[in-house]
Amino acid sequence: MKLYFMGICGTAMGNAALLARAAGHDVLGSDTGVYPPMSTVLAEAGITLHEGYDAARLEKLAPDLVVIGNALSRGNPEIEWLLDTRKIRFISLPAMLHEFVLQARRNIVIAGTHGKTTTTALTAYLLGANGSEAGYLIGGVPLDPPTGNHLGAAAAPFVIEGDEYDSAFFDKRSKFIHYAPHIAVLNNLEFDHADIFRDLADVQRTFSHLTRIVPRNGWILLNGDDDNLRALGPLGWTHTARVGTGERNDLRIVDFTEQGTTVTFKLVWQGRTWGEVSWSQPGLFNARNAAMAALAAGLALFPEDPTRLKLAALAKFRGVKRRQELLIDTAKLKVIEDFGHHPTALAETLHSLRNRYPDALLTAVFEPRSNTARTKVMQAGFTRALGTADEVFIGAVSRADKLKESERFDVEAVTEHLETQGVQAHTAATNTMLLAELTATVLKPQAKPQVVIFFTNGSFDGIIGKFVEAAK
Repeated sequence: MKLYFMGICGTAMGNAALLARAAGHDVLGSDTGVYPPMSTVLAEAGITLHEGYDAARLEKLAPDLVVIGNALSRGNPEIEWLLDTRKIRFISLPAMLHEFVLQARRNIVIAGTHGKTTTTALTAYLLGANGSEAGYLIGGVPLDPPTGNHLGAAAAPFVIEGDEYDSAFFDKRSKFIHYAPHIAVLNNLEFDHADIFRDLADVQRTFSHLTRIVPRNGWILLNGDDDNLRALGPLGWTHTARVGTGERNDLRIVDFTEQGTTVTFKLVWQGRTWGEVSWSQPGLFNARNAAMAALAAGLALFPEDPTRLKLAALAKFRGVKRRQELLIDTAKLKVIEDFGHHPTALAETLHSLRNRYPDALLTAVFEPRSNTARTKVMQAGFTRALGTADEVFIGAVSRADKLKESERFDVEAVTEHLETQGVQAHTAATNTMLLAELTATVLKPQAKPQVVIFFTNGSFDGIIGKFVEAAK
């Protein structure tokens, strides 16, 4: 079958295209600014890439099916031609994954406001380390496993990151509704994506819809310490297990310690010690990700006794790019990049860094970029989270001209409030100007060692790489 992917160079779209190619389909696609690294990987797999969108070209290519990414909308010339002529069937990416990959597989769907990418990578990694030829699709660039996608064996589990964001401009259901879960992992639940959901109850509603399509012989794994997940109710139509630190959880994380770059904890399943983990991934939040991944992988391979899953491989797990990724590591300066764009994610990461580097000057550099972060919806939460740092730099609000001033993240108000709390706070009209101030402030001689962490779900206008080069 000839499949045409619109927006093919995005991480999810590109990895899905590679899965389709591995399944034997003829794959091609288009994007604006065909860009690496995904463009390079796709070309090496024999996938033809086209620059920009052209209705006449699409008609001439005549694919059997067009897969439309959720970043694309009305006004795109190829979309308008598809709607006008109805000559070629089109489909959302999640629906394509269901139809071509997931429909007949035992799927592990990793959902939650935070930690999806890391938990998906951990689950796939543990399945592989325990001898399974599992397939997977990861919404990021993992270091372990070594690729972001793998078709795997048809009889083996398939692990997929289950995003609650909408599927396409013509399908406003959450992506994970398409993913046919056998095991659904609910890491946590908070209000996010204010451009899609009205409030917390609206987010809970879509998570509830996910739980209702888990079969009676499947499992729902929940963060048992999360009040917002407990509000979903008893979920009596299938098996459930709760994971967390509290005593009422089925799988407990106990004896958690974080000293320097070493983290240790134990997993206790239904009162019985499963094993002890010593690894380098920071924070209790990552220990919870590991516990969720271990239980999901264990139940997939050994449903009668998940503790048969061996945990030793966790000691070597290297994580995912842009998730607390260490870019510079010297005694005087550590520079970290993180995909954080929600107040809770920022707060947990900064808390972990305080534990790891108690004697360091902690500097947080934040870009209000996501569709929610660039508004005032979570401004108070970001202010509290950033108050954990010693020094804060806040970049320019992304696409600020698209928002009313009354709705826009108020950088000046946040920096002024942080100053009253004893936090040195800086901002600038552009990210280039912010880089100049950051470099002048941070790279001057300091008595204390420094930890600088960048939080963004985008490129931050390239200032992260430029700061790293200046620091080196």
